[in-house]
Amino acid sequence: MLKLLRENRDIRLLFIAQVISYLGDWFTFVALAGLVEDATGSKFLVSLVMVAFSLPSFLASPIAGPTADRYDRKKVLVIVSCCQAIAAFGLITAGDSRIWMVFLFQSSISALAAFIRPASEAALPNLARNPEELAKANSLLGATWGIMLAVGAGLGGLFSQAFGRTAAFLADGISFLIAAALFAAIQTKMQEHRTHQPGDAKRPRMRPLDDMKEALHLAREDKVILALVASKTTFAVGAGIVSQLAVLASDVFKSGDAGRGMLIGVRGIGSGLGPIIGARFVKGNLQKLLFTCGIAGLLFSVFYLGAAVSPNIAIAGICVALAHFGGGAQWTLSSYGLQMRSPDAVRGRVLAGDFAIVTLMLSLSSAASGLLADAVGVRVTIAVFAVTAAIASVSYLVLTKPIRERLRTEQQHPSGS
Repeated sequence: MLKLLRENRDIRLLFIAQVISYLGDWFTFVALAGLVEDATGSKFLVSLVMVAFSLPSFLASPIAGPTADRYDRKKVLVIVSCCQAIAAFGLITAGDSRIWMVFLFQSSISALAAFIRPASEAALPNLARNPEELAKANSLLGATWGIMLAVGAGLGGLFSQAFGRTAAFLADGISFLIAAALFAAIQTKMQEHRTHQPGDAKRPRMRPLDDMKEALHLAREDKVILALVASKTTFAVGAGIVSQLAVLASDVFKSGDAGRGMLIGVRGIGSGLGPIIGARFVKGNLQKLLFTCGIAGLLFSVFYLGAAVSPNIAIAGICVALAHFGGGAQWTLSSYGLQMRSPDAVRGRVLAGDFAIVTLMLSLSSAASGLLADAVGVRVTIAVFAVTAAIASVSYLVLTKPIRERLRTEQQHPSGS
């Protein structure tokens, strides 16, 4: 992977931009979770911080996907990153008496993030020079999210405790500006040259719902794409419990921002290793990829159940890290599968649709986990959602078995003989 970064300048720039941006994001998440909990004492409002990181992306996705396919992806990345910086600086004006501003500005950042993900992920097959580079780039960027979660959340907790939450918000804004400059330096075209797209002459303006229908039609026609999109949904069914990690650290283990940052950050250790090991096992094989996604979802569930009964924060941290070993593999491998399977002309919309579904489910499960935690406590809540995610993962393995069998047959008889 280091060879890939040395030899492919544009993937290197994309990688560094995401590293810096992720670092700022996790600085902000820890600071916001601590600010809301200290100001309100409400587990539900803490869960809404996670909702503010996810639901706006769902709402913006019907516009974000077509934007990634119809407009210059590099320009989209640069402009959106600059707008995110403005919103991040707005967080500095929030305080204990203006909690609504926290949600307003963070929701703006998250809505804009809906444009970043499909544009960068749809561009990656064009930046990679061959299928091997694409596989390595996906595992590298997937691991980067996890590693920067571990580093960013851990450092973010310490940084926020040492220098204050305002400094964390300032760092986030600066990270978006640096990312914009790095995106602007990418030289390779981020999409294939298309002189004409079906329907362009009749509808020159972007129509989000009609544009997204093309992606939905492709998913209905190609059951493999449908299964890949469904994969993240099984993860998201239980992933709302992530919103309660800050509460687990403070209420159960009596820790402050440093403990919140540690418990949130150890997710990144697993999320960093999961994509790398998962990609080595799959090796571009879609049949193996679908099976691995199902097993990864089970790992996520089992180890979060362990976190629910952990006697101390150290053991809980180990369980959370192992849970996200599965979660990270599932997330990255499903995106990699969609990149391989989807045509460039509609790839941005497919990836945006995938992201929209998972962010909606994350938002719903986050809000539900906050309500349940207020009623029955955080340990019981984590256990309930872990069991729910396990049921979803088993169902996924059963329902996708015919698709995996068909893929195996196609691989054994590629000519149809």
